[in-house]
Amino acid sequence: MSRTPVNALSRFLRRWPLALAATLLCATAAPSFYGTRFEHQPDAATLTELGRVLFFDRSLSASGRMACASCHDPAHAYGPPNGLSAQKGGPHLDQVGLRPPPSLMYRAATPSFSEHYQESEGDDSIDNGPTGGFTWDGRAASVHDQAALPLLAANEMANANPAEVITRLARSPSAAPFQAAFGPHVLTQPELAWKGLLLALEVFQQHPPTFSPYSSKYDAFLRGQVQLAPAEQRGFEAFNDPRRGNCASCHISAIKRGTWPRFTDDGLIALGVPRNRSLPANADPAFFDLGLCGPLRTDLKDHPAYCGLFKTPSLRNVATRQAFFHNGVYHRLDEAVRFYTLRDTQPQRVYRDAQGRPQRVPDDLPAAYRANLNQDAPFGQKPGDKPRLTEAEVQDIVAFLKTLSDGYVVPKTGTALAAR
Repeated sequence: MSRTPVNALSRFLRRWPLALAATLLCATAAPSFYGTRFEHQPDAATLTELGRVLFFDRSLSASGRMACASCHDPAHAYGPPNGLSAQKGGPHLDQVGLRPPPSLMYRAATPSFSEHYQESEGDDSIDNGPTGGFTWDGRAASVHDQAALPLLAANEMANANPAEVITRLARSPSAAPFQAAFGPHVLTQPELAWKGLLLALEVFQQHPPTFSPYSSKYDAFLRGQVQLAPAEQRGFEAFNDPRRGNCASCHISAIKRGTWPRFTDDGLIALGVPRNRSLPANADPAFFDLGLCGPLRTDLKDHPAYCGLFKTPSLRNVATRQAFFHNGVYHRLDEAVRFYTLRDTQPQRVYRDAQGRPQRVPDDLPAAYRANLNQDAPFGQKPGDKPRLTEAEVQDIVAFLKTLSDGYVVPKTGTALAAR
């Protein structure tokens, strides 16, 4: 069982520098969009290390206290370092956004956004609907594009424009390594320097050993190096069972076409999670974060069938998180799993009105868009029906999800039968 995934990972690691070479050729050897070239043509290793430096540089923000790593902490799988539903940013670190930052891990294979994604096991003619892209609403086409968003967002690093970022960069500790990588005069050309900045961040965030290590207990299980503990095994089975959790229908857990599982299908889906009334924007009863159809994404605002749809995140390292779903409404993993069992069968335990009184309809999705809600198992039931998952199965799934955290060390005995 271990041969296929190990070889697939090895092939990926070998291909990474070759795939990156095409990007670097366009960005450095060929004329850029602005009609100039970088004086130096850094290789992948140089760009990776430069990107790492830039990723941790707080001086690139208007506050001087916020770096990419502030919201994407390596100690938390490059996700948020705390349990806030949304992080604070802006010039004075007092502005709160709409959504928790997603983990940056396991995103290298994410496809660009498509309204009609056609790739299905055994039948490539199937239209899987909106799929791909980066951020919760898929509006960034690539890691390169995504890297620009926090630098310019008013509630994050709060730069007014790319030129302002480069002005800060020229005064920062990162200036010297940046010039060493791209050339001594690069910072005198703001447009070209901006391109180099995003390129370095892009390359760093696609470094396989850092962002795609595949080093969890589940990976060791797939390689045949360990066995799952009883609760983990039961959770694994419930996770995959289409009549119970059915989680693997979106959070793919199996090796397919030699591809190591990332626990996401990259799709966008409407779940109808409850309104997070702790978010400042939600104090306005007329405001709704509708994901794919706005407000942060604007190109699909006239597509009512897309309202309420958000990206399916990877579940790798999900147990390291302290805020779940697109609005960070839940702060415990068992709460997030339990939502799937209660949304349709006991909605009064999920939804509340503005006064905190139970209600039976989704409180963060206008009635006009409730037909967009996913009805696949474990959804699709009526109030009063028996939930598809028992409380014991919820806890077993949580136990399994904890096996997806990277950094697992295979016991030297080689048996690994004990729960870890």
